Amino acid sequence: MRIAIIGAGHVGGTLGRRWASVPGATHTVTFGLRAGDEPDAQLGEFIEASGGAARAAPVADAARDAGVVVFATPWKATREAVESAGALTGKVVIDCTNPFAAGLTGLDVPDGRSGAEEVASLAPGARVVKAFNTTGFNIMANPVFPEGPATMFYCGDDASAKRVVQQLASELGFDPIDAGPLSRARVLEGMALLWVSLAMGGVSGGAELGREIAFRLARRRSTA
Repeated sequence: MRIAIIGAGHVGGTLGRRWASVPGATHTVTFGLRAGDEPDAQLGEFIEASGGAARAAPVADAARDAGVVVFATPWKATREAVESAGALTGKVVIDCTNPFAAGLTGLDVPDGRSGAEEVASLAPGARVVKAFNTTGFNIMANPVFPEGPATMFYCGDDASAKRVVQQLASELGFDPIDAGPLSRARVLEGMALLWVSLAMGGVSGGAELGREIAFRLARRRSTA
């Protein structure tokens, strides 16, 4: 699978490094960089040591050559990133962004919509799936807990695109759960706000639990 990562910060860098290193998989990962930018030292070392599984390229080139395009940018940079990527028609677009308002006071999206729906409006024809936004990059690096794998919720309107995301989440060790249509991103982005608030201290004086936490869907057999 050819994957473009737009936004090579903690989240994008972690996802890209892991997918390029999945045992038995044949993923190639291209980190899309803005004109004039270079990979940071850690990412540069990984690309050099990847044996051709990873490289860096301008954003438009990375997106053009990929079947899956991942946006892991700060919310305020997302519009520019999507526009810089060029035509995304037919591609699986994974939106990892979170439109947090200043001070973690809510979500900065109009009319009760979601950031993912905004991304979809910016990329007509793309098959947008919301995923990899409800936990931290440290959990993406290792989603295994004593109770079992962390859950990765995802949502979208294209069934085949969601199957791709399910596979990619499973390869990283997550328990992937289909949360429904893209409009459910409004819920997932709220979950992301909750995760950040719990991990780093709630804005209303909530507990600071640290970053080694994740959501997990509990199951048991019906007794009916």
